[in-house]
Amino acid sequence: MAGRVAVITGAASGIGRGLAEHAAQLGLRLVLADVDAPRLMALAAQLQGQGAEVLARVTNVGDAEQMAQLREAALARFAGVDLLFNNAGVMQTGYSWEIDAGQWQRILDINLRGVINGIRCFVPLLLEQGRPAHVVNTASLAGLVCSPLMAPYTVTKQAVVALSETLHYELAQLGAQVSVSVLCPGAVASAIMDSDPVEAGPAASFSAALDSSIRAGMSPRELAALVFQAVDEKRFWILPHKAFKPALERRLRSVLDETNPTFAMPELEGDSHAAR
Repeated sequence: MAGRVAVITGAASGIGRGLAEHAAQLGLRLVLADVDAPRLMALAAQLQGQGAEVLARVTNVGDAEQMAQLREAALARFAGVDLLFNNAGVMQTGYSWEIDAGQWQRILDINLRGVINGIRCFVPLLLEQGRPAHVVNTASLAGLVCSPLMAPYTVTKQAVVALSETLHYELAQLGAQVSVSVLCPGAVASAIMDSDPVEAGPAASFSAALDSSIRAGMSPRELAALVFQAVDEKRFWILPHKAFKPALERRLRSVLDETNPTFAMPELEGDSHAAR
């Protein structure tokens, strides 16, 4: 992979940072994007100090024009892109009817529109280049199973799974050299819950417990190694945490049998639904 160019959104922390650090170790040239300018620039300086070629751009992934500018900056600096990681994400917990319109819009813009903008801005370029390329969209176990008090996050992550699978079919239909993966991790150590503005009530207790589980999760660097292995193998499904599968099977059985769903997650101990 040495010399190839990777674009990573949400690169300043959590999974994104792990991907960036692992990619730098592999000798990739990096285009790193995040809204957190201080953390982004600190990461860029760290990786450059280790010998990596890095372009860092403060970018709101929910803004199509800013994503287009990110693409043009990548082209101007590196003349092409080989890997796209649509990774930026935030959390919102609470009862679905109590989350206000602005909070819903914020998570839709970042978690879903960010992936849409990444696909619209970069996939045409990847196709035009006429060489192998790969897109990785970060979803979550919440993209496959549901829980209470996580409606906006779950809605966006399930949409990312659906969008990724659709993109996979479309690129296969074209016989393109561009392949796709959807990353559905459980708990990965990060501060994503810092983006959850819940202050009181049942959602606050849920948010605190979720935060504790996430901070104790898999290291981003360990996850990144698994992701790059899946990219090498051109695997669509990247499921680093396996303990959720009984919950997924139970959900699918409910659909097939047309029975009312029930929520329980004893199998998910240590495998929180949410991750960034």
